[in-house]
Amino acid sequence: MSQLFSEETHRNMLSRIPECTGREISEWLRTVDEGPAFFRFDEKVSWLRGEHNLAHGHAKAIVHEYDLRRAARKF
Repeated sequence: MSQLFSEETHRNMLSRIPECTGREISEWLRTVDEGPAFFRFDEKVSWLRGEHNLAHGHAKAIVHEYDLRRAARKF
């Protein structure tokens, strides 16, 4: 079951990712965009965790941010 985070928690998680991973959010978003064409959220999270050795929370935050930005581009 997916755990939902508040907007504040999501933003806090995103702010810590560069320090924890050594890569900026923009780099991670590009990685997801250029990665395998998974349709499901959990598939993208699993791929980031396995391929890039990310913590589950970081992977979820990156994919969530990717989905938010992708949805915003459609309007």
